[in-house]
Amino acid sequence: MTTTMKVQQLPQGAPPPPTYIPNPSSSAHAAPSPAPVTPSPAPFTPVARGVAQRAERFAASSRTPLCGSCNGVIRGPFLSALGRSWHPEEFHCHYCHMSLADASFVEEQNNVYCENCYEEFFAPTCARCNTKIMGEVMHALRQTWHTTCFVCAACGKPFGNSLFHMEDGEPYCEKDYISLFSTKCHGCDFPVEAGDKFIEALGHTWHDTCFVCAVCNVNLEGQPFYSKKDKPLCKKHAHAINV
Repeated sequence: MTTTMKVQQLPQGAPPPPTYIPNPSSSAHAAPSPAPVTPSPAPFTPVARGVAQRAERFAASSRTPLCGSCNGVIRGPFLSALGRSWHPEEFHCHYCHMSLADASFVEEQNNVYCENCYEEFFAPTCARCNTKIMGEVMHALRQTWHTTCFVCAACGKPFGNSLFHMEDGEPYCEKDYISLFSTKCHGCDFPVEAGDKFIEALGHTWHDTCFVCAVCNVNLEGQPFYSKKDKPLCKKHAHAINV
């Protein structure tokens, strides 16, 4: 078995690796001591625009990352945020310069801001409650909304990622829209949707496939028909008693 070792290049300015000195009292090479385990920042996962985050603190160690602000080597405690490392004293709000070492921050246009500055300069306004939106934003009807403010005008439930229908300038969930506004087929009681073929007869709307004789179910579309008790009948059953 052949074992290969990849030499990792140290950051510029980092201390040189310790020199290995074999044990003079032993003819065999002693196994090197395992290196201490140093916590590493978790992989950076992008978040939605406007979502507040917090930097993670790390104690000083043999690891010497480069600062995301000054690009200098960090030899003491450092912060990890946005996939980069920072001197604690250099991680601050881009506008008011408040320290963000132990405060929530929001990223915007490759800069970090405290929550107050982000809210004042960048956060969109909700079309319903007219307050600033911090966190997830719902875009609909060419406006911005809190996800909890964009709701069905009938039942008041948030839409989330569901479809909605507009009626008289108000949004409705599919269930309430069908219940309140859709035309229902008199034969099957299901909605007559856009694109469906339908018939207007006997003062009602019917799917073309639902307009049938109440006795024998023969389709009456385009055919002469009779009616009894508000039900269509073919010529053969025009005088049927039990309808």
